[in-house]
Amino acid sequence: MRLSRRSLTTGALGLAALGTPALAQKAYGPGVTDTEVKLGQTMPYSGPVSAFSIVGRTQSAYFNMLNEQGGINGRKIRLISLDDGFSPPKTVDRVRQLVEGDNVLALFSLLGTPTNLAVAKYLNGKKVPQLLSAAATPLLDDPVALPWTTLLAMPQRVEARIMIEYILKTKPDAKIGIFHQNDEYGKGYLRYFREALGDKAATMIVKETSYETTDPTVDSQILILKDSGADTILNASTPKFAGQSIRKMADIGWKPTHVLIYAASSIESALKPAGLDRSVGTLTTQFFKMPDDPGWADDEAMRGYFAFMKKWQPNETALDPIALVGYIAAEVMREILAKCGDDLTRENLLKQATSFRNVALPLLIPGVTFSTTPEDHTPFRQARMYRFDGTRWVGFGDIVTAKTDK
Repeated sequence: MRLSRRSLTTGALGLAALGTPALAQKAYGPGVTDTEVKLGQTMPYSGPVSAFSIVGRTQSAYFNMLNEQGGINGRKIRLISLDDGFSPPKTVDRVRQLVEGDNVLALFSLLGTPTNLAVAKYLNGKKVPQLLSAAATPLLDDPVALPWTTLLAMPQRVEARIMIEYILKTKPDAKIGIFHQNDEYGKGYLRYFREALGDKAATMIVKETSYETTDPTVDSQILILKDSGADTILNASTPKFAGQSIRKMADIGWKPTHVLIYAASSIESALKPAGLDRSVGTLTTQFFKMPDDPGWADDEAMRGYFAFMKKWQPNETALDPIALVGYIAAEVMREILAKCGDDLTRENLLKQATSFRNVALPLLIPGVTFSTTPEDHTPFRQARMYRFDGTRWVGFGDIVTAKTDK
């Protein structure tokens, strides 16, 4: 039986044209007609991380909006969004169904590190574009082995280097504790924290603790980190567990330097549940504007996003940064399809997806740009450090560009 969530989707909000459609005779790949382009994705509409399914709902709403406005180059966008329960075996089954049964042109914005990894080789073997994957693992960022896979997220290696650079500059004698999710999502950050520290990892990292997504609390892990003597915590978790860790640190009167990865830094989903007063001083990196940060309330692009959510997603929490990530991905996908013109083959779709040159997307923080080439699918290498002041995230210092060797 198919676990499915199907939606007709369209998007036409926000971005100025990033390129002109190629002048060519009509050329269509699977899932394309004169009136329609068919895309597929899987989302965790059920299971332990179902909160992230707001990404799929937002993207479906975006394409619905775009379709109402006439679609892209006269074609409606049909997004087939299926539930995989955040289970890699189910992801494999659903993706095969999308490719071999539904005959989609491409996979778009699959969510999750283990789920994307589970299907990457299959999709690349079939030469089916796996575009704007919602996963940060550099294991997917490999244009040689996985040329048909591109990312939207900042790769873990990039963010880890920016965080470690900050710690080494401001606290060179830090005793570091690492708190992470016990899967490739969290282990990836652990691996790249160690890589960024290099020879210093052996002496600076004093403890590592992990949690399962099914754990009711992380109190014991926080106590272990405190007892280790750590004075600096790198937190590679999700908003729920980031909030729990902040609350427990406050409860026991422990005030280490606490740095959250950007995916765990939601004011609405992490800091408010922990207590805004308890969250003061928490640090993070950011490369896109956070909708739950009052500092962006008057930003033109953010106002456009909120107007979209009010009309097309009235029952969703517009302040959720995860919804904004889905919205940004849909905007970029719109531009990729627009640049394809009438050459809607899988080959041209990939070509356009890997041909962005330092584009300042409206919802990125000023100074950060989006870039891809056929040889480099890393979309972001820049971010800025932010500190929570009790009300909002406040940026400080310069935009940092991480230098990485793949």
